[in-house]
Amino acid sequence: MRGNVIDLAVAVVIGAAFTAVVNTIVEAVFNPLIGALFNAENLAKALPVAIPNAGGEDAVIYFGAVIAAVIQFLLIAVVVYFAIVAPMNYANKLANARKPKVVEPEAGPTEAELLLQIRDLLAKQNN
Repeated sequence: MRGNVIDLAVAVVIGAAFTAVVNTIVEAVFNPLIGALFNAENLAKALPVAIPNAGGEDAVIYFGAVIAAVIQFLLIAVVVYFAIVAPMNYANKLANARKPKVVEPEAGPTEAELLLQIRDLLAKQNN
């Protein structure tokens, strides 16, 4: 069980370090590109929706920030899958292929089948 805990700890550390890389890519590359499509400085300021409030000023909701978070999540998910999950599945498949195949011995008759055989033998002896 210790091996699983160590694997989990390594995954958490790598995931935290990788989050910084993905954040930088999203903020420096994707946000400006998509922000340019919506005529905004960056994606965090794109798609604003103003909601009037009682104070006379408008509260602004930026749906571009939500889109940026979704893009960031998808990037992390894709990289984690292809960098960690897929290679581990492949390694497990190779390890299972190397294991010798264990041939299970054929199971004997069940209890019900043995009782039927005993009944038939007793019926032959009595006749």
